[in-house]
Amino acid sequence: MAFISLEPIGYPRGDLQAAIVASTIANVNRKKGAKPFGPQDFMPQFDEREKEEQSPEDILKAAEMLNAAFGGEDKRNAGGG
Repeated sequence: MAFISLEPIGYPRGDLQAAIVASTIANVNRKKGAKPFGPQDFMPQFDEREKEEQSPEDILKAAEMLNAAFGGEDKRNAGGG
């Protein structure tokens, strides 16, 4: 734990590394005179607010829509069971 507090590893460190690479690529390809990008421009911002919990009906509706979108069959009332 002491080492990790001094040398962060894992997702936050990986996000920063990816942001540095992304800002470098963006800066190499930016238009002349455009403001340079910094790594902070490419760091993901996660919504820290608690997400509203979905009702079972909402979850079922989403599953039905995905099933239909991917060409699945609704076999709930197929009988033969």
